[in-house]
Amino acid sequence: MPDSRRIVVPPQSGRSIRVSRGDLILIIDPKGQQVSDLWAFTTEPTLDWLSTSQTRDITERLFPGLGDSFFSAAAKPMLTLVENASPGPHDMLYPACDSALYERAGFPNHPNCRDNLMQALAKEGISLPFTPDPVDLFQNSLPEPDGRLVVSASINPPGGYVTLRAEQDLLLVVTACSVDYYPTNGGICTEIHVEITSTS
Repeated sequence: MPDSRRIVVPPQSGRSIRVSRGDLILIIDPKGQQVSDLWAFTTEPTLDWLSTSQTRDITERLFPGLGDSFFSAAAKPMLTLVENASPGPHDMLYPACDSALYERAGFPNHPNCRDNLMQALAKEGISLPFTPDPVDLFQNSLPEPDGRLVVSASINPPGGYVTLRAEQDLLLVVTACSVDYYPTNGGICTEIHVEITSTS
């Protein structure tokens, strides 16, 4: 019988989650308009991580489509988008928000997705000298005709979700984006829910 577990990612925080090959990962935005940054890592036999640039290159798409895989820095499939119950898009262009972003905006010592990633990895005994760019689920940041990038308020409705299938044994880090001074998350930060279903 399928075995499932649920993780709640509180507002402006992150969580690490271990999944096995074949597991289904349901990432839910229960209240709507909340962006969720997603990273994936393998730790055996060597460290590898989800690369949005490799994914764009291999899939030849700016944004993920149904059935598309997300690829690692070593060009190996890590996750596949098997269900998309969100009007989208899901951004693969922007980096994680970090302390420098908030300092530029006049908000020092603000929670941010980069720090939340690093804290989640530290609990797993992993230290990175850099920050891989995440997949920004539910982030509404389509390029303008003149090439400008504008982050508008997410159009994800309450309960909007995606389902991903793990193509390897993975360490995931999922955050509930911390931006609360800009329309990215509809002006307020809320939680993200993650459900893992194993059929093995």
